Formats: sequence, C-alpha cells, structure tokens
Amino acid sequence: MREYEKALSFYEKDLEICQKTLPPNHPDLATSYNNIGLVHKNIGEYSKALSFYEKGLEIWRKTLPSNHSLLATSYNNIGLVLINIGKYPKALLYLERALNIFQSSLPPNHSSIENVQQSIISLKKKL
Repeated sequence: MREYEKALSFYEKDLEICQKTLPPNHPDLATSYNNIGLVHKNIGEYSKALSFYEKGLEIWRKTLPSNHSLLATSYNNIGLVLINIGKYPKALLYLERALNIFQSSLPPNHSSIENVQQSIISLKKKL
C-alpha cells in the first residue's frame, strides 16, 4: 500500500518490544532490523537501510547455519542497497554470496535464485 511512514512506525514499535524482551542476538531481532531496512530502502534512505540490514545480518551470521536462506536474503538486500549507492564491486560480492546460499538451500527453480541471477546480470552491465 506504500504507507511507508505507517509501516516504519509499526516496525519500530516491534523493534522496541523485541529489544526489551529478547536476547540481543535473537533471530527475531534480526527480522525487525531487516524490516526497518526494507522501509528505508523503499523510501530512498539507503544509508539507513544499509545500517539496519547490516545489524540484521550480524545477528543472523551468529545464530543461523551458514547456508540458511535468511542469510541469503540479507546478503541480497545489502547488495541491492549497495547498487543504489553506486558501490558496484561490493554489491556484486554480496549478491554472489546470496546466490551461492540460495543455490545450496533452495530448489533450482526457486524464484529467489532467478531474482538474484537477474540482479547480478544487470549489475555486471554497470561494471
């Protein structure tokens, strides 16, 4: 519905509750960070988006298996923000990490694999 300010308000309330009730490295906290990052990305606040995505990734790296699809989602999200701020080589590294994890953890015809592959193809045209 593109009601980003309203969404951000709810996600921030969720984060506040999670921070009060969960351990600092709980995966649900990472989900909250990721959701807030998504809103910031959607409204063009890329530095804020990157900050929240990185906080989520840090938690998921510590708490999830290295081939978990949430890690791939996080790498993909960061890669897409890096594209938006013109950091193409670094973006490619993140997208390739996402693709490797998705390919090892999802069926070969999963849409996430195709989406990341398309992002990589588009990005390589900019390099």
